[in-house]
Amino acid sequence: MDFGVAIFATHDSIRPGDVARLAEERGHESLFFPEHTHMPAAHSPHPSGQPLPHRYSHTFDLFVAMTAAVTATSRLRVGSGVCLVIQRDPIITAKETASVDYLSGGRLEFGVGAGWNREEMANHGTDPRKRMAVMRENVDAIKAIWTHDEASYSGEFVRFDRIWSWPKPAQRPHPPVIVGGDGPTVFDRVLAFGDAWMPNYAPSGILERAAQLRARADRRISLQVMGIPADPKEIAAYAAAGFDRVVHWLPSAGRGPVERALDAYESANAEFTGG
Repeated sequence: MDFGVAIFATHDSIRPGDVARLAEERGHESLFFPEHTHMPAAHSPHPSGQPLPHRYSHTFDLFVAMTAAVTATSRLRVGSGVCLVIQRDPIITAKETASVDYLSGGRLEFGVGAGWNREEMANHGTDPRKRMAVMRENVDAIKAIWTHDEASYSGEFVRFDRIWSWPKPAQRPHPPVIVGGDGPTVFDRVLAFGDAWMPNYAPSGILERAAQLRARADRRISLQVMGIPADPKEIAAYAAAGFDRVVHWLPSAGRGPVERALDAYESANAEFTGG
């Protein structure tokens, strides 16, 4: 099982390249960045039920952060956790993802999701009621651009005819598409266009649902979890359930608090592995 970390990289915390270098030096396999282009002042309630954390409206652009991270490292896999594809132009997103993957030598992990903030979606012109259909078309269109020298796509929300777009991703046939979320219909999306499922950590329910997904799948689906606590028992439970990667959130803070969080996570990992 691989051990990764994630962080809301903000302008008032450790820089994306610095945290990436730190993660690689300390032996972590991957680093993920979330995405929020902005936060509407009047927004949907945060899923936690708590006031909106400061970091949501202060995070760097996702692709700027990922580029800084791959530039500062040579082995670390760098991913979106998750890219809000329903708020993005798929042609531009295909270009950006392919560029990061090419420049990194094939180290991009493309996590995708629809998000929770309906006002944020609406500000990008996306009808929240249609967001799942938009997500599927956007991902399918991105894959078409990645994998065809001359790509076309005709859907309800995305349409283009015979386009050229290079570079192509370094990974073949394309970077892994990791589907985030844990809603009632998430498996439909994973099975339709995903290579992996990455729900948010929960103390119950996720492991049982993972077994259900594998029972439905007719191909291998990687299981990954976002937000695992620094707890060897929880890590062991997800490993026993067949998860390939666990990812631990780091604080949006300076180097000192980030290093202390890494210490605690690494201690839990060592206890789990017996190292």
